[in-house]
Amino acid sequence: VQLQASGGGLVQAGGSLRLSCAASGRTFSSYAMGWFRQAPGKERELVSAISWSGGSTYYADSVKGRFTCSRDNAKNTVYLQMNSLKPEDTAVYYCAADQSVSSRPTTTTRYYDYWGQGTLVTVSS
Repeated sequence: VQLQASGGGLVQAGGSLRLSCAASGRTFSSYAMGWFRQAPGKERELVSAISWSGGSTYYADSVKGRFTCSRDNAKNTVYLQMNSLKPEDTAVYYCAADQSVSSRPTTTTRYYDYWGQGTLVTVSS
């Protein structure tokens, strides 16, 4: 599976961005997906995760109510809609795939098998 994240950029505080992660492979629809971010000097953190069906999601407390994760299995794509962005959201955002079949979103980093290359989100104050 190859993952290609896109949609990052520079935005003012309070603005919005939508990240996309396009996946290759016919089994995308069976993978749980996650969005991670890593800011300079900080560890990578899980931002959001979504089950294979899209029926169950997880959000870190820092983004709850502002970010929405969704997926379109027909398009092999997962999205992260980010609203009310804050300077502390500045980071490289990565998508990842967990090939184990589960009805729950994957919240443990080591269970993710495939990673995209990252897209930079910069939020100015």
